[in-house]
Amino acid sequence: MEPVPPRLLVALRERAEVAAGVAVVLPAVPWAYLAQATSEGRAQAEALLVGAFEREFPEFDPATLPRLAFVQRIYTGLDGFPFARFPPAVKVAGNVGAFAPAVAEHAVALALAAARQVVAAQPMVAEGRLRPAPEQRTLVGTSALILGYGEIGREIARRLSGFGVRVTGLNRTGRMGAGCDAMFPADRLGEALEGADLVFDARPLTRITRGSIGAAELARMRPRAIYVNVGRAATVDEQALYEHLVQHPDFRAAMDPWWREHFGTATFETPFAFWKLPNFVGSPHAAGNVPGAEDRALRMALENLARYFRGEPPRYVVDRSQYLG
Repeated sequence: MEPVPPRLLVALRERAEVAAGVAVVLPAVPWAYLAQATSEGRAQAEALLVGAFEREFPEFDPATLPRLAFVQRIYTGLDGFPFARFPPAVKVAGNVGAFAPAVAEHAVALALAAARQVVAAQPMVAEGRLRPAPEQRTLVGTSALILGYGEIGREIARRLSGFGVRVTGLNRTGRMGAGCDAMFPADRLGEALEGADLVFDARPLTRITRGSIGAAELARMRPRAIYVNVGRAATVDEQALYEHLVQHPDFRAAMDPWWREHFGTATFETPFAFWKLPNFVGSPHAAGNVPGAEDRALRMALENLARYFRGEPPRYVVDRSQYLG
């Protein structure tokens, strides 16, 4: 039995940065790693810090934590989180904005790669050819629509401002946000898509956003639009996107996340050969993998846990009905 029963259990891999972070942000909160906690220690825990919980602790039974009241994830998205295994009274929060600077930078990099035909130009370099150069476009003076105007969306808008891009956002309510020129509510998605040269999709995957961009929505986009997804792949229909790219060679797309990802084997799969298309750019769901990003995410997650332990409402508690089918 632990000398002092833990109030916090950490379901992350054991590393020095975790212990150091807890010591700084939560110095008065007794804690233990979930994998090391005894049954007596689990019985006293009030909060749980998790990573890829659904993969790393697939057999975990929340009933072993009868006093559990709050779960904080170190990552942003909560699609795939096993909400049904946790009592309705347990609050669950995503780590919103933790990776926003890195993801926003990657989103703009993908947009530039697609606009400037960076991938298509690579074989020319290998062959020592200068012309004919691939058809390039510029971001300067264009219009962008950011789907999911939250922390990532605002960071994307901030980076686009240097190109003189006119930014329109889309969020659930249509309430205006800092850094954009106009805002659409989510129920006007189709209308919003019609006016953009660049469409950045940074939305979480929920019951509402899943498959919300299909063939009809793609058809409403401008023929020469560039669609960039740094949120969740399944917000756009996989087959519809592939077919639209094939049938509309002037349309371009870039994806960081994928529809069927297997992080246990570090692989993904798709029946569609996106990488063979000249109007597509992809990356292996790595937008947040930059130096310092994990440390930033840990600190932000611990700071939200500190709010809970101070008796303050934690931030970014989700409505689980958005995820439960």
